[in-house]
Amino acid sequence: MSALVDSKSDEVDIAKRKVALTLPSGFGLGVPPLAFLLLFFVLPVILLFFVSFLTARSFVIEYVWSTDNFTRIFASTSFWLATWVGLKNGFYTAFFSVVLSFPVAYYLVYRTKSNLILYLVLLSWFSSYLVRVYAWRTILGTNGVINSFLVSSGIIDQPLQVILFSPFASVLTLIHIMVPFSLLILVSALRDVKQDYLDAARDLGASKLAVLTKVILPMAHKGVVGSFMFTYILAAGDYITPQLLGGREGVTSGLLIANQFRSAGNWPLGSAMAFVMMGTFVAVYFAFTLLLRILNLAPGRRYHE
Repeated sequence: MSALVDSKSDEVDIAKRKVALTLPSGFGLGVPPLAFLLLFFVLPVILLFFVSFLTARSFVIEYVWSTDNFTRIFASTSFWLATWVGLKNGFYTAFFSVVLSFPVAYYLVYRTKSNLILYLVLLSWFSSYLVRVYAWRTILGTNGVINSFLVSSGIIDQPLQVILFSPFASVLTLIHIMVPFSLLILVSALRDVKQDYLDAARDLGASKLAVLTKVILPMAHKGVVGSFMFTYILAAGDYITPQLLGGREGVTSGLLIANQFRSAGNWPLGSAMAFVMMGTFVAVYFAFTLLLRILNLAPGRRYHE
């Protein structure tokens, strides 16, 4: 009887081993997030892709296959002007977010054991997105802090109108919103670059600039790319901040896409615009990674484990 039980347990163990060999390690842990992404991201994207080839009239989608939406977009000057505004907003936001976040991330990883600065930066997340936007609208307004200070100090006679409803206001607000995201990504990337590598480079006579450009940035370049592109895509596709702070010159393609879904009811055209925007983001990604490779800041492979 015991021999029979032992043989059955051996068969169970063999079956478990076969399953373990066929399934990747950690497959069970990865199934829930993978299913979530497939259901709520990949599937909607596929549906929008098919919708972009349809037509619509008065909020009613007509199932007539056509490429007129894409033809109309590529021939539209207003769409590309709005796209250019969004791309500029995204570039300035991503550039300054990374530039401002990198020294702070370096300090947090290599110079201090306290996370107080990180917590202070992340404290802005305790307020709503719209609250921060309206806060900057108040600060930059005609009766805001900046204009009040300039008028009271005698630097100007009348409040400046251009600092509120302008691309400058949009970019400044977006930088304030995106810096915490950029900082978190850079801190995570720099923690993979061990202090031993930096000490070894200094012992070999490398200057501070050489340590930065030859050790830190090449080894953490994926984090830099991720930080730049994450903030770039969010800022370039944002339509709320440009709508509230950008003025007439702040109309972006994100706002045009939102209007197609909300006001015009032309979901196929809005879907086509979204995919064109996604194509421009992909082009920006490859251009940025190519630039890093040309500058020898992205070796294309990781040198550390």
